Amino acid sequence: MLRRVIHALFGRSQLVRMAGLALLAAMVALRIWDPVPVEILRLKSFDVLQRMSPNKSWSNKVTIVDIDEASLTEYGQWPWPRTIVAELVDKLAAGRAAAIGMDIIFAEEDRTSPKNFADFAHGLDAETKTKLEQLPSNDEVLAEAFGRARMVVAGQSGYNYDLGRGKDKIKGPPVATLGGDPKPHMYRYPDLLPNIPVLQNAAASYAMLTVNPDVDGITRRVPLAVIARDTVFATISVEMLRVLGGFRPLVIRTDEAGISSIGVSGIDVPTDANGRLWVRFSESDPERYVSAKDILAGKPEALAKVDRHIVMIGTSALGLYDIKATPLDPVMPGVEVHAQLIDNIITREHIYRPNFSIAAELLAAMLAGLFVIIAVPLMPAVVTLVSGLLINGSLLAGAYYLFVSKSMLLDVTFPLITSMVVFGSLVFFNYLQEESQRREIRSAFSQYLSPDVVEQLASDPSKLILGGETKEMTILFSDVRGFTSISEAYKAYPQELTHLINRLLTPLSQVVVENNGTIDKYMGDNIMAFWNAPLEYEDHAKKALSAALGMIEAQNALNEQLKTETAPDGSPAKPLAIGVGLNTGVSVVGNMGSDLRFDYTVLGDNVNLASRLEGQTKGYGVAILFGERTAELAGDDFAMIEVDLIAVKGKAEPERVFTVAGRKDTAADPEFQSIRKNCDEMLAAYRAQDWDKAEKTIRTARKRSDAFGLSEFLDIYAQRIAVFREAPPPKNWDGVFIATSK
Repeated sequence: MLRRVIHALFGRSQLVRMAGLALLAAMVALRIWDPVPVEILRLKSFDVLQRMSPNKSWSNKVTIVDIDEASLTEYGQWPWPRTIVAELVDKLAAGRAAAIGMDIIFAEEDRTSPKNFADFAHGLDAETKTKLEQLPSNDEVLAEAFGRARMVVAGQSGYNYDLGRGKDKIKGPPVATLGGDPKPHMYRYPDLLPNIPVLQNAAASYAMLTVNPDVDGITRRVPLAVIARDTVFATISVEMLRVLGGFRPLVIRTDEAGISSIGVSGIDVPTDANGRLWVRFSESDPERYVSAKDILAGKPEALAKVDRHIVMIGTSALGLYDIKATPLDPVMPGVEVHAQLIDNIITREHIYRPNFSIAAELLAAMLAGLFVIIAVPLMPAVVTLVSGLLINGSLLAGAYYLFVSKSMLLDVTFPLITSMVVFGSLVFFNYLQEESQRREIRSAFSQYLSPDVVEQLASDPSKLILGGETKEMTILFSDVRGFTSISEAYKAYPQELTHLINRLLTPLSQVVVENNGTIDKYMGDNIMAFWNAPLEYEDHAKKALSAALGMIEAQNALNEQLKTETAPDGSPAKPLAIGVGLNTGVSVVGNMGSDLRFDYTVLGDNVNLASRLEGQTKGYGVAILFGERTAELAGDDFAMIEVDLIAVKGKAEPERVFTVAGRKDTAADPEFQSIRKNCDEMLAAYRAQDWDKAEKTIRTARKRSDAFGLSEFLDIYAQRIAVFREAPPPKNWDGVFIATSK
């Protein structure tokens, strides 16, 4: 008989599944946490998809004018005089470029301007110097070229620190929003590096060049719009399309997750929650480039490449450091990233990760793990392995199909790894179980059982498991107020103090037991008890609340006795006052502790809340305080009054709390019903910041407050209102009281 019981409790299949579930939960938690190594693994898997199926839908509408090594050899090292750049812009405009984007920032004045030359050149006669100073600066020449070209978008860069260049307001493009405010979700830069004003003002528009790589240094996503100096700016790829589309506003759509899409010139582009677009890169093609040298030379074949094309001016020269690593190319010029982004938007060949992707990936990981957990104890390892490989192969094929046909990114690496880790671990654990089953059974009895509970556990071996079950329970804490000062008064009489506390705890404990409660523990003068375990009671909240009232009645009975007694020092005995806090909610109950000793106890956030509510009773001038769920279950059997909406210390979510003035007969009393109505009206006015009405209802309620023990409660609210009159809360105040003490 005993062997069958042990097998049911510690049977191989059950232990294997328990271990598998724990491991699966850990893997799911790891994915939710998403540390950097997990993120990098996911990103690398996306890179594999890009390399397996690169974008082949180049529109042939975007051309890169490259300040390449040949151009630098011809015209000298960078930066060039702005007159050369102006000539380049003029040639592009003459070649009928549709729009010109500058992947270059002109943040400083051109030092080679005639005036600067006149200032620094020695030996010039006055007439020559005057003539030089009267000539337009190179920056003005370039600004005039911008004006002639009309469709030039200047570049600027965001910075994560203050550049110390001032905070002049730079106007961004008009933005229309659909949904919530997108700004909290957007990438934000405290400062930016713009062009000098003469060029910034001459350009048709200006936009951001900043492209931040992922954690592994590879550029995969580009924000379509960012915030810099508290202003929304489009990235240059988007801004060029906006300019070409007639300068229409950007349209930013949001949903519960964040930004869902950004519309430009009638094209709605799906993004991630931060407004980033996954670029579907294509292999770099020299045909997309034309050398700046050839444009400046006016070569017809070069000018033909820009005719009615969107033109990006940038550099591929390694020495100028505008190089980005992408999934397809470790040294792609940054200007091509922008060019490919423009082409992605035009051809609608960009990648997207749907908002449900993380949920779908977690579900796939859990289903794969659950299959392994179920299969390993039931099927041979080879059959499980083959089945798992077929499932994993299907996941891989599905992810590849969705990427190729729908441009959708889904991560299958984590489900694959989860199933393999769970499978390998369970096979290994299964092996250990087969080798050491007898030793595990002996150690289980020796480690988890104590002699005084052997007989009880023998009839129900499931109690042997450390931990327990999760169920809804009502928890009670009681504590003697001012116990420290009482202890100080009895410092010379420890035996008398012990006797006094026992005189109080004995009837309080009896009340708990009479109301079918379980006394968890005594902590000095504190009692912790709970209801609905080990035996279940549907009316556990009512029993607990009845016990709380009974404890106050027992306290009052003891105080009547103390009125006729004296303290050990000869002074009159002081009355005792307790505070009782209750809360109802899901908690974990069972045998918990160490390998040597454990107790039947309850744990959980709802237990902590009950303790916190006990600590708040004095602050509200009431003896009993309990949570909303307790009030809901207790129903109309008690005379309850709502006290406040409070966020106790250590808990962010506020809780409606109540006190109780009596049982069903009190609840039916018209006087009580009247004061409850007064208190409800007072709270409503208080939360609406209608201080006059709140004070009026307090004055009305005072007429009958003594009969129900609510006088101090009303005094406390009167004091709060007086404070709020002097220092009102914010207009959007939700009425929550933030407790700063336990």
